[in-house]
Amino acid sequence: MSEVNIKAAKRTISTKSSVNQSRKSGFVPGIYYSKEEEPIPITLAEMSLKSLVYTTETHLVNLQIDDTDVKKSILKNVQFDPVSDKIVHFDFQGISLDQLIEIEVPVTLEGQSKGVKDGGLVQHTLHKLHVSCLPTDIPEHITLNISNLGIGDSIHVKDIVLDKVKVLNNPDVIIVSIVMPRAVAEPTTPTEGEVAEKMEPEVIGKGKSTDDEE
Repeated sequence: MSEVNIKAAKRTISTKSSVNQSRKSGFVPGIYYSKEEEPIPITLAEMSLKSLVYTTETHLVNLQIDDTDVKKSILKNVQFDPVSDKIVHFDFQGISLDQLIEIEVPVTLEGQSKGVKDGGLVQHTLHKLHVSCLPTDIPEHITLNISNLGIGDSIHVKDIVLDKVKVLNNPDVIIVSIVMPRAVAEPTTPTEGEVAEKMEPEVIGKGKSTDDEE
């Protein structure tokens, strides 16, 4: 797995106004935490964070906060603005190279399914796998070859076997499958009876006539 060097600054003021001003200046607030240390509020340039977020690979991060020693970490969580979809917060988790960690790893597909050639569609339902392993064994991504999948075939979590990596997702969950396109329902022509029934005027109940009241 590749490593990325990231420089961050410690946040000394964490008021709402200061955080908003930091975001306007192109910086994103976040936090660094680990079992050995107290959580540290930090901030870093949005462009530095994008290289970790918008990727199909998992990275080990060498995080340097101000002039402190480099901290081995992983990007654990990212929050987005629901309207603009911009990154508004992140979490870095400090790790130890000799301790197991849990992390999500992207799933990528390769090959052209024979089912697609027969008119099927690729349905990729699980884009990340939750795994447990040592930090040095984290795969950058998990690649699945779908060339032999025909219509109706699928790959489940239980089909994934990785060296030194344990997959934690439900074994029966489908990762990718080849399905037939949904048939477009053809409009049906109404029968003469249905047309007549629709054309028949609605009978409205009448009240008593004047003669009846007398």
